[in-house]
Amino acid sequence: MSMLDKLKGLLKGHEDTARQGVDKAGDAFDAKTGNRYQGQTDTAQQKLDDQIGNRPPEEGRPPQL
Repeated sequence: MSMLDKLKGLLKGHEDTARQGVDKAGDAFDAKTGNRYQGQTDTAQQKLDDQIGNRPPEEGRPPQL
């Protein structure tokens, strides 16, 4: 079992809380760096949210199956 699988198991049922934590951490990082890496931070946040699962579909983005 990989580390990612273990983390997914721990997050099961707490996806919204984890998603909020990812957003908060990304915002804090942007504030510390003066938004110099905002594009990269947003990409990382999006990829983490995708890995967390059960993400509500965004506008312009197809729902996950």
